[in-house]
Amino acid sequence: MDFLAPTTWAEALAAKAEHPDALPVAGGTDVMVEINFDHRRPPALLDLTRVPELREWATDGDRVRLGAGVTYARIIDQLGATLPGLAMAARTVGSPQIRNRGTVGGNLGAASPAGDSHPPLLAADAVVEVASAARGVRQVPVAEFYTGVKRNALAPDELITAVLVPRAGGPQQFCKIGTRNAMVIAVTAFGFALHPQRRTVGTGIGSAAPTPRRADAAAEFLSGELEAAGLWDSRDELPESLATEFGRKVRDAAAPIDDVRGSAAYRLHALSVMARRAATWAWNDYRNDYRRAA
Repeated sequence: MDFLAPTTWAEALAAKAEHPDALPVAGGTDVMVEINFDHRRPPALLDLTRVPELREWATDGDRVRLGAGVTYARIIDQLGATLPGLAMAARTVGSPQIRNRGTVGGNLGAASPAGDSHPPLLAADAVVEVASAARGVRQVPVAEFYTGVKRNALAPDELITAVLVPRAGGPQQFCKIGTRNAMVIAVTAFGFALHPQRRTVGTGIGSAAPTPRRADAAAEFLSGELEAAGLWDSRDELPESLATEFGRKVRDAAAPIDDVRGSAAYRLHALSVMARRAATWAWNDYRNDYRRAA
């Protein structure tokens, strides 16, 4: 197995172009486990940890440009208020050691249906920035980035540069079901975001379908009901019946399987409960923000 260790982004793209079958490594928290268990034996590893550009993040208008090598620990420490949903998810990833190594870019590259960063990225309408030496940079909406079980939209010569995540315009939530809060693969997970300025809501489902996915019909239902009832303006309490029906529609958007971590039936029930709770918690935060401002 060859080991490629570029120190600049240009070198990394050139190495990927020359070795399109090289497997990129960021934190190594997924890749090294697969190699250790002999689940994967790539002809070459492309180590990206020496590329400083990937470890940077910056605000870009109303979005945060999150370099593919920014770790979960830094998201928690530096972006908790700006990207609250992603920070909530990051807190559930592994142990402190894993959070110090693991990256959102690596999570996207692995494209596991159970990846913890996927639901909040979907709920926030994030965009994945990718690049190749031959064709330059392109942007892929995150909902289009997942193409199958552990498959993504990257061309063989492309690498993930960054994730463009809109700054939170309203409350966000992340829920995860597992045997404990961290150091486990999610049985199922759900991300939720309120977007008050455009009067919509965002959703993201994890570990309950072949790929991470949105619950678009559920989101359209809830945002429409909030608008029809005048709740965006009044900020009155979210009716329990509305939250419950939203949970049912999120459940209907999933397509889980039975496996060693949980049954399909349990995943569907858990999603319904998590969606109801996440919507209620986020709405209560929305109401409380208004009271504090007043």
